[in-house]
Amino acid sequence: MTNTIVVGSQWGDEGKGKLVDILADQAGTVVRFQGGNNAGHTVMFGDKKFILHLIPSGILQDNTKCVIGNGLVVDLEALLDEIKGLLNLGISCVGRLFISDAANIIMPYHRLLDQAREERLKSNKIGTTGRGIGPAYEDKVGRVGVRFADIENNSFFKEKIDHFVNDKNLILQHVLGFKGPFLNSDEVFEQLLSFYKELEPYVCDTSELIAEEMKSGQHILFEGAQGSFLDIDHGTYPFVTSSNTTAGGACAGSGVGPSKIDKVVAIVKAYTTRVGEGPFPTELFDDDGKHLAKVGQEFGATTGRPRRCGWFDACLVKKSVRLNGFTDLAITKMDIMDQMKTIKICVAYTDKSGKKYNSLPSKQSLLSELQPIYEELEGWMSDTVGITEYADLPEKAKLYLKRIEDLVEVPISAVSTGPKREQTIIMKSFF
Repeated sequence: MTNTIVVGSQWGDEGKGKLVDILADQAGTVVRFQGGNNAGHTVMFGDKKFILHLIPSGILQDNTKCVIGNGLVVDLEALLDEIKGLLNLGISCVGRLFISDAANIIMPYHRLLDQAREERLKSNKIGTTGRGIGPAYEDKVGRVGVRFADIENNSFFKEKIDHFVNDKNLILQHVLGFKGPFLNSDEVFEQLLSFYKELEPYVCDTSELIAEEMKSGQHILFEGAQGSFLDIDHGTYPFVTSSNTTAGGACAGSGVGPSKIDKVVAIVKAYTTRVGEGPFPTELFDDDGKHLAKVGQEFGATTGRPRRCGWFDACLVKKSVRLNGFTDLAITKMDIMDQMKTIKICVAYTDKSGKKYNSLPSKQSLLSELQPIYEELEGWMSDTVGITEYADLPEKAKLYLKRIEDLVEVPISAVSTGPKREQTIIMKSFF
């Protein structure tokens, strides 16, 4: 039995879904431990493309159990739509999907608050998806959230919903200047009960379920959403998400002790991308950036927003190694750079005064003025799509991978050479 965490090492969109889908074939259970439907995992299954927002990617494997952990905030309607969408494609979640009764629920007022705040900020937007994730986590921390275990059809619970809806309507109107229409507490209550009735068969104490799976000798795979530098504590604050996206969040977000974790795998895009606002030292605005965006089809799986593209940032990933304790790297989208004559790697930064930095600093005002220091490597100018053996890679592609290993000091165990499951080089077992 091996318990493995898989997280993104950059700003998300590294291709976690594909590796989780591959590894789920060996895992008994896949556990999603944080975030909400602001995340999206795109997985190619044969010639079909699946975009999953809440349900772990392992649902595409026939015999794998999938857990939505207590660390998530869940939009009930979005989850039901996802379950029904999978069923329309011939994939049933019955008996295979389990939702933590301790997970918090995204309420309709959370979405309104999210959108009203972004509208009010305008020139100083964080760049949220507007899906209520931040406000839902605020209520969780403020101890006024609604959990799956709280939903009861009785007068006491109805009084709580009345109070919450009235309180949020006042904030929307008098603090954020929202003009309406405002929420009706009776409608919110009835809608909540209706959605919950459909989801109730999936709800259980998932921490206990995971413990039982471990006792039975099953491999457990913990799946993160977004990327390490969107972590609420360790990311490029305030341009972050509202949960702990780093590996440490897997334990708190699933109810598993840290002594049970054996491996931590970094998903590393061979270049760097970012969606939304925030600092990005290696961002490209030239033809190379346009090439990466076009060939890499860099659009967000959840919002469709174009991703900002730049060179590989070794300083960023090395800090990610420190924050997560990675044991292995899985490199994705190598093939996107097949026809680039020159490839650069950021190995340090300088600020306006000329001071050098080997790691991404936390100070917000400093991040915007950092300039990358690059090493240049020759591109391999050869097609790598679909290669499944490391020995078959072009020599210059191997040199690029070796340089990444040397800079971040973690071995590469897998390389993705295309979007399909079979277009992958696996050099070492993750279990």
